[in-house]
Amino acid sequence: MNQTLSRLIRQARPNGASRQLPSTPISPLPPLLLPRRQNFSPEIFKSSLPWHGARRASPSSPSLASKSLGRRQSHPEFRIQNLPQLPSTPPINQPHRCPFPTHHTIPPEILQSPHPSDLPASPTMPSAAALVPACDLEEPLLAESSDRFSMFPIRFPQIWEFYKKAVASFWTAEEVDLSADARHWDAALSPDERHFISHVLAFFAASDGIVLENLASRFMSDVQVAEARAFYGFQIAIENIHSEMYSLLLETYIRDGAEKDRLFRAIETVPAVRRKADWAMRWIDGGERFAERLVAFACVEGIFFSGSFCAIFWLKKRGLMPGLTFSNELISRDEGLHCDFACLLYDLLRGKLDESRVREIVADAVDIEREFVCDALPVALVGMNGALMSQYIEFVADRLLMALGHKKMYNVANPFDWMELISLQGKTNFFEKRVGEYQKASVMSSLSGGAAANHIFSIDEDF
Repeated sequence: MNQTLSRLIRQARPNGASRQLPSTPISPLPPLLLPRRQNFSPEIFKSSLPWHGARRASPSSPSLASKSLGRRQSHPEFRIQNLPQLPSTPPINQPHRCPFPTHHTIPPEILQSPHPSDLPASPTMPSAAALVPACDLEEPLLAESSDRFSMFPIRFPQIWEFYKKAVASFWTAEEVDLSADARHWDAALSPDERHFISHVLAFFAASDGIVLENLASRFMSDVQVAEARAFYGFQIAIENIHSEMYSLLLETYIRDGAEKDRLFRAIETVPAVRRKADWAMRWIDGGERFAERLVAFACVEGIFFSGSFCAIFWLKKRGLMPGLTFSNELISRDEGLHCDFACLLYDLLRGKLDESRVREIVADAVDIEREFVCDALPVALVGMNGALMSQYIEFVADRLLMALGHKKMYNVANPFDWMELISLQGKTNFFEKRVGEYQKASVMSSLSGGAAANHIFSIDEDF
């Protein structure tokens, strides 16, 4: 072999050139680029792969590769230096040592666990049960039960009655005629009245979305009684109709595209609306007891809407905006039912709030609503007295406190006698106009075992 190499070198050297080899040693060859006839062991091949190698050995250490090249390394024309050591593959039952920095090292429990489900839970991701206050787990309304998947048997007849009332009061946005409203908007309302109505509708459109968010993400998960979940399911449906109705009203009244877009995004663009929305949203995202959140959203639907409802009824008293005022009758009736249902659930809770805590929540809601309808969006714009409106909000708050089983806080009378007429149960000719108090008779008669419950045709209905 030495003679063959010498002959090849002489043939490649120009005539007269020195036979002295260059002093610069030849760079070491990677293991995979060694001559083909060199025999490799499986260990050398595996250790040369990037995912098999751990920390390389020092250049001065002997290696399997250098030993296998013994005869070539000894030849003066093949001086291979600084060949790195290539360790053998670790046993199969030992984890490989990661060649990356320690902060990128995969945890041993992940490497050794054959199933991800066997891994320990992350300490930063508590379970859903850990987010529920301990006192809520003892409430019959909130205790998890497989009975929630079947409607019957009814456990709470009072809750079932509220559900049937909600079904009997169902309506759709198509039932409201807005043809006369467009004429009144242009000819009968002042700029201040238009400003007030548009911003009230903007708040209503946004607030119904917040109520929907709370029902879908919190209350439907909290309450485990089937009939209560049925009511909440129907409330979600009717809140969607409210939101559709308010959007149709804004679409009818506001013709400027930029202004319409601003009002549809009132939570972001109108500071007075944003403050009310922020107060309601904090109860969705917080970890308070169910009783606290229940009282808070009773305030949203019982207090936050009261001043605006009253102002719209004031327009009805003046004979303006029939479509707006009729939809206001329907929606205010629905919101009153939702508020009463919250009071019923609160009454059924074993662990009620302290008197001071309930007063604190209600007083906070009163202050925000008073600021909204008396300062930020004053009812004086529609010809109402701001001081009387403030008193009316306090009157509504006292009524809510009593419905929750607590004492009055403001002790004021209703300053608007005409508002009492709104809540009276009245009847008009059904064929002339469907009134806001209308309920489907067949639905309600099922609660008392009437003709509809027995599937018997009857012609003695009172129209």
